[in-house]
Amino acid sequence: MTNLDIDYVLKRGVAEIIVEEEMRALLRSGKKLRLKEGFDPSFPDIHLGHMVALRKLRQFQELGHQIVLIVADWTAQIGDPSGMSVTRPMLTLEQVKANAQTYMQQFFKIVDKKKTEIRWQSEWFGKFTLTDIIQLTSKFTVAQFLARDDFSARYKAEKPIAITELLYPLLVAYDSVAIKADVEFGGTDQKFNFLVGRELQSMVGQPPQQCFMVPLLVGTDGSQKMSKSLGNYIGVAETPEQIYGKVMSVPDSLIINYFELLTDVPDEELEQFKKGLDNTTANPMTLKKRLAREIIAQLYDRKAAAEAEGHFERTVQRKEVPEKIALGTKSGKSLQDYLVENQLAKSKSEARRLIDQGGVYINDKREKDVNYIVQKDDIIRAGKRRYIKST
Repeated sequence: MTNLDIDYVLKRGVAEIIVEEEMRALLRSGKKLRLKEGFDPSFPDIHLGHMVALRKLRQFQELGHQIVLIVADWTAQIGDPSGMSVTRPMLTLEQVKANAQTYMQQFFKIVDKKKTEIRWQSEWFGKFTLTDIIQLTSKFTVAQFLARDDFSARYKAEKPIAITELLYPLLVAYDSVAIKADVEFGGTDQKFNFLVGRELQSMVGQPPQQCFMVPLLVGTDGSQKMSKSLGNYIGVAETPEQIYGKVMSVPDSLIINYFELLTDVPDEELEQFKKGLDNTTANPMTLKKRLAREIIAQLYDRKAAAEAEGHFERTVQRKEVPEKIALGTKSGKSLQDYLVENQLAKSKSEARRLIDQGGVYINDKREKDVNYIVQKDDIIRAGKRRYIKST
């Protein structure tokens, strides 16, 4: 690799590398690196926030390095707050397997499956005894773990911290030992866990892994990190039309950030975009259309991106009814219930709010009666982009 290649891989879309000079030396050495990516199958879906790290993995994969994907089937039963200050419910093995299957289908939309080694934590933790656990915990102190920002804040606020939560970083660290990781990838919220892995490897005589951290992508609300629970996410498994519409709703202030983290548009072109936005010579909508096409082309293809753009222009910009409309469930129910039943609203209260605010149309006419009885062949529009036809 040339220095220019290394600079691009280590700078574009990267928040922090520990230790960068060691990482550069590894890349120059020609060694085939083992790149660790762990995922918590507490939830099945991936959004564009996850895509930031996955794109980096793909870049390293294309350079000939080995990705090792770890299915965290053990730690999914413990839960890692990662700044959320809440514990996650324990999952059954069946739930873990189902979530993992969905996750991997989406993971391999971005990363090359043929060049990925898949490992399950149960391969090594299934053999662990109480003695192994005690030996592992003896290597670190409570004080070290309370230095973690989330634990520290909760401890000072006298909020509970379960012993199992303290085990989480140790188990994740042992994953690095088990697979002999050279580099671990993830968001900046995982920094503490990565450093524990690095230290544990040194303790057992392995070369300490490099910690490769990417920025946390801000969600479509423009303020908080992208999260499914916050509803500010764009899912990689959503349809091209859904992805396109959501990208168009991203605040103008995030356009350049999204281009940098989620596309391969050259830095020189991004600099032109930035100057155009700064001096108001560039149209934000034009740039967001380009952004949406770039993202969809990666997850689907260029044809799907073009079709999604056409759909947006017809249904949102020209307010035309789309050519193809998904069929809903059987008619005869109240509009409020029908919206929930067909997943156009998450709950009855959200459905009522959407109707009261004038966001629901029946056959192109605004409908504000929550008790309206849906008729056969009614075309229902919720918000700007979601259409359904009753049956």
